[in-house]
Amino acid sequence: MRGNTRNNLLKVLLGAGLYMLDPMRERFSDRLDDLSERAHDTYESALDRLRGRRTSSWNSAMWALLGVGVGVGVGMLLAPASGEETRSTLSDKAQEVGGRVRGRFSSGPKSPTGTYGGV
Repeated sequence: MRGNTRNNLLKVLLGAGLYMLDPMRERFSDRLDDLSERAHDTYESALDRLRGRRTSSWNSAMWALLGVGVGVGVGMLLAPASGEETRSTLSDKAQEVGGRVRGRFSSGPKSPTGTYGGV
């Protein structure tokens, strides 16, 4: 008799749980359909871009800048150095890269061989 009571209690609890989850089933299936549609649209868009259709350089540049921004932000959040050290390092690197760019563009004309100087 004790086992029968336990089985009945489990059946009632399981039935009540399923009854409570029933409205969520419809919402979940709707969300799953929406997710499936978005995944399909993203897949089609990626295929179009891989095939060279519907690309704009402005859109690509925007996505590249967004990726760089997210990468820098995550890197700064996860960096083991303090904020002041990180800012100092970033500033030094930016000045170094800027100096190299200025040096490359401000140097004299190249020789016809593609080397600097007359050699």
